[in-house]
Amino acid sequence: MRIKRSKLSSLINFLLGASWALVFISIIFTFFSYVQFSIIDAIFMSFFAGLPGIFLVLLFEYMIVGQEKLDEMKTQTKLLQEILSLTKKESEDINTLDN
Repeated sequence: MRIKRSKLSSLINFLLGASWALVFISIIFTFFSYVQFSIIDAIFMSFFAGLPGIFLVLLFEYMIVGQEKLDEMKTQTKLLQEILSLTKKESEDINTLDN
């Protein structure tokens, strides 16, 4: 869930934490504001008050997953290039032995 420390990843992790804080604060504030009317209204309104924060959490988690995927693809590309260079070297060695 946490990505390597770069400026972008630090910003994304900070905004992810701020989004969770927004979710909890909006739910608690809305619940206590509407509990005077009825408990059902308070729960219902708290749910809708937390939705924008949950959307932001999902957005930032999606960004983290995308960054992790990019890092993994870079690692795999590097490994595949090493494998390709080794196989080319071995095939050249075999060709020189055949001649």
